[in-house]
Amino acid sequence: MNLISKSANPLIGSVSAELPGDKSISHRAALFAAFADGTSRIEHFQVSGVTRPMLQALTSFGIQWSLDGETLTVEGRGISAWKNPTFPIDCGNSATTLRLLAGAIAGAGVTATLDGSYGLRRRPMDRIVEPLRKMGAVIKTTPGGIAPLTIQERSEGQKLKPLTYDLPVASAQVKSCLLLAALGAEGTTLLNEPGPSRDHTERMLSSMGVTVNSYEVEAHNTLRYMVELTPPNPLKLLPLNMSLPADPSAAAFLIVAALIIPGSSLTLKGVCLNPTRTGLLDGLQAMGADISFSNQHEAGGELVGDLQVNASELQGTEVSGPLVVRMIDEFPIFAIAAAVSNGTTTVHDAKELRLKESDRIAMLATELRLLGVEIEEHSDGFTIHGGKLQGGTVESHGDHRLAMSLAVAGLAAESPVTVRNAECTAESFPAFAEILQKLGASISTEG
Repeated sequence: MNLISKSANPLIGSVSAELPGDKSISHRAALFAAFADGTSRIEHFQVSGVTRPMLQALTSFGIQWSLDGETLTVEGRGISAWKNPTFPIDCGNSATTLRLLAGAIAGAGVTATLDGSYGLRRRPMDRIVEPLRKMGAVIKTTPGGIAPLTIQERSEGQKLKPLTYDLPVASAQVKSCLLLAALGAEGTTLLNEPGPSRDHTERMLSSMGVTVNSYEVEAHNTLRYMVELTPPNPLKLLPLNMSLPADPSAAAFLIVAALIIPGSSLTLKGVCLNPTRTGLLDGLQAMGADISFSNQHEAGGELVGDLQVNASELQGTEVSGPLVVRMIDEFPIFAIAAAVSNGTTTVHDAKELRLKESDRIAMLATELRLLGVEIEEHSDGFTIHGGKLQGGTVESHGDHRLAMSLAVAGLAAESPVTVRNAECTAESFPAFAEILQKLGASISTEG
């Protein structure tokens, strides 16, 4: 499927239930509910290409679940009820699924093999394998520390060892993997991060009766972020009953589209405003973006609110340090905002972008140059000299966020943009094109 977008009308309107539920929280809610004792009900669950492998994996472990529209019901029977799956678990293209499942499998003490797509097989797994082995988990990997991974069952009654570990990079996936494994350990696990990665795991586990403490420590003029987890004894987690907020990473595409299309005025309701997820909003506001917040409240342990976004004349900016971690998934769409801004935008400390669904630094540079953008590639980021976007034909490289970002670029370009192989948008935002059409955008599909 190709996406074709072109400059047309301003985006006007309000979006609420049409936005998908938060992807990160959806992954965790499904998996954590399988650890709980009792029935969990999760409303506004994101049903997409990246969450279905997690649900299918639960079936392989003997967990019963059902979907009624966007309402997920999971029949949890506790961590000890997990069964050894008959076949390898296909995680698709979802690194979140693989990394979180690795920790859960180690914590549950079952045997399973985790595999996935070619794109997933290229992503580094040694960052979870090494600390899991320190906890006593027996793991076999493919040479190079990549998938497939096989985690071996522990002897009956044997528990993992608690872990004190310094994460080399701030990563919510790695942190969550180790916290899940820590549920099967005897004692307190302490994790030390160099930056503030998203904290949905800590919030959700706390709501389920697990003792999780987060705090900051300053040493040698460097701020570190600490997380402590002590599993309940006996291990009995409360079931979940929650409605998920809208995904800010999905909302990001609509936000930037409204900012760069003259005359646009857009309201986005019920968006997750967890401070570890609002880095893009901070970066855009530093560029002069007219974004305001209202109706902020807490729901399901998460800060939720409405956004009002108005078209703005953006100025170049610099992004580095802790802000990078808080907007790591949004750099493709941030690059589109930078491309139409006045002046120069520079991003550093974002080497993690090379290890996403694609090498997002290299792919952004390759595709944006085809649209007339002056962009310089760095080992840990990029520099964009703002100006005008030209039209052209670009490639998604199988990366859902890159595909949607390039489609948004077409809405502000001098001539139409065709994004080839854009079916990957269904990985995280199946209604992307449909919502833009309803708001007045000129975007269509072919093939």
